[in-house]
Amino acid sequence: MERAAQQAVPLGQMEVFEALQRLHMTVFSQSVSPCGKFLAAGNNYGQIAIFSLSAALSSEAKEESKKPMVTFQAHDGPVYSMVSTDRHLLSAGDGEVKAWLWAEILKKGCKELWRRQPPYRTSLEVPEINALLLVPKENLLILAGGDCQLHAMDLETGTFMWALRGHTDYIHCLALRERSPEVLSGGEDGAVRLWDLRTAKEVQTIEVYKHEECSRPHNGRWIGCLATDSDWMVCGGGPALTLWHLRSSTPTTVFPMRAPQKHVTFYQDLILSAGQGRCVNQWQLSGELKAQVPGSSPGLLSLSLNQQPAAPECKVLTAAGNSCRVDVFTNLGYRAFSLSF
Repeated sequence: MERAAQQAVPLGQMEVFEALQRLHMTVFSQSVSPCGKFLAAGNNYGQIAIFSLSAALSSEAKEESKKPMVTFQAHDGPVYSMVSTDRHLLSAGDGEVKAWLWAEILKKGCKELWRRQPPYRTSLEVPEINALLLVPKENLLILAGGDCQLHAMDLETGTFMWALRGHTDYIHCLALRERSPEVLSGGEDGAVRLWDLRTAKEVQTIEVYKHEECSRPHNGRWIGCLATDSDWMVCGGGPALTLWHLRSSTPTTVFPMRAPQKHVTFYQDLILSAGQGRCVNQWQLSGELKAQVPGSSPGLLSLSLNQQPAAPECKVLTAAGNSCRVDVFTNLGYRAFSLSF
């Protein structure tokens, strides 16, 4: 629809159209290239922009270095989630996942390699895919979203192997517990469910909102973000951001943050979170707020840590959300600069 509108705009008005588009832009998703030198960002207009981190971080960087080296139309609706394999960029929108070759993207040849749609219950159903998760050891891609199921796709054959049912409302987020191997999913129903990939069965359910110390009824029960580290999980959303011990299903630390959190990750001995508000929050595992580092967007939806060993000079944290900018933090203490659509 955006493409049709763009074509209908007279050339003299194109700059105004693009300025309005940037003003109302949301960046939902990010993914770092396998070489660690490039960042893909997906927005609400279905566009994917590719930024050169190495050029933007160079001592000779200019303003132009912080603009996309290429932008292409990937989906008709928002690009809700992206992940990268050693060769491919995978992107998800309404009802389907698409693959693009990183080698071709970097030559500015942004041609779709393939697309797949999970086997939905009716042909009329086109639910958004909110989350993608790679399971490298099994060569699987897990997809989840508006149809309340987790779908597992074999990346070698492109076939969907099974669907996991248990959530009673749509799914927002996924995380991998590698040693088990288990996948965790968090949804609008307020539950975090653990699934054993060997048996394709649910093995544990934590209904976060039922625990008094985590519950915040005025915000709802939805789980918007989760992350795992061995026997530990951190999750948040409507309920308070909370650290859990998985084996005992016990909340051990409730973080004193009023605003609902949309993204969380473990980093060294810290937990990083972001959501409503401009700041990336840095938490000690004990619950102490170590720092709040402001960014340029009024709300944040996505954090990405570039830890690719192939490009140590591009080791950065990037944060994106309710604006056309992607903030770059070269260390956790301050925002160095912003990339921009």
